Amino acid sequence: MRQTVQFGNGVQIGGDHFALIAGPCAVETRELLDTVADAVAGAGAAALRGGAFKPRTSPQSFQGLGGPGLELLAAASRRTGLPVVTEVLDPRDVALVAGSAAVLQIGSRNMQNFPLLREVGRLRQPVLLKRGAAATIDELLAAADYILQGGNDQVVLCERGVRGFDPSTRYLLDLTAVPVLRQRTGLPVVVDPSHGTGRAELVAPMAKAALMAGADGLLIEVHADPERALCDGRQALRPAEFAQLAAELRRLVPFCGRRWSRPLAADSAVTAAGANPGPLDDEVHAP
Repeated sequence: MRQTVQFGNGVQIGGDHFALIAGPCAVETRELLDTVADAVAGAGAAALRGGAFKPRTSPQSFQGLGGPGLELLAAASRRTGLPVVTEVLDPRDVALVAGSAAVLQIGSRNMQNFPLLREVGRLRQPVLLKRGAAATIDELLAAADYILQGGNDQVVLCERGVRGFDPSTRYLLDLTAVPVLRQRTGLPVVVDPSHGTGRAELVAPMAKAALMAGADGLLIEVHADPERALCDGRQALRPAEFAQLAAELRRLVPFCGRRWSRPLAADSAVTAAGANPGPLDDEVHAP
């Protein structure tokens, strides 16, 4: 039995529901976040992603805005109607992040941070668990078990690419993981083609391939000015590129036996802002 995870105001991932989660890699300024949030809401996204706490390889790199970034995400969520998906790095910050986010993301670097997994396992709030860059599928499922055994069964698995030997792409996006995970677990499976390729021009083809492989959703990075992004601008789509991809995905979703998932509040918020993603017959909300 395929599990469905629900969050926000009507968003569903899993079963026959497909959800598109999009936004900047990192929250940088209110203006940039609002521009991207409006764009992804207008294109029909199900949720807004954005990092307030950023795990970076170098301590000299931008580490995120922290608490103020969460406040900006919460404000954008109220305005657009999109629930927030954001990363938590430290077990001590779980309650803080949970207060602003509908879904807590466990990033690749923290897939085996067992104290953090146990802490989010105590919640009854959805968790998006990313596969580690050198983790096997067995290790990903074992990490999910830490959350499940804590009593939280609202877990979404994410394939985001593993390390390979060819520098043509940032990582090797392992789309075979999608059908393998669907065979081995009932948990929803989403794919992150932005991190998985590291190249904006490869995101759209791999996003469509992920849908065809059986993914229950996608994480897409979108930035209004990628060349000046403080984090991972090379892999971010511009708003117009994202809108085109979303339109193409919405046409493909029914042919994959899926329905487009979207929060109830988003359509009225987008209409009030003067945009309209054009509801389709495959759009679905939680009962």
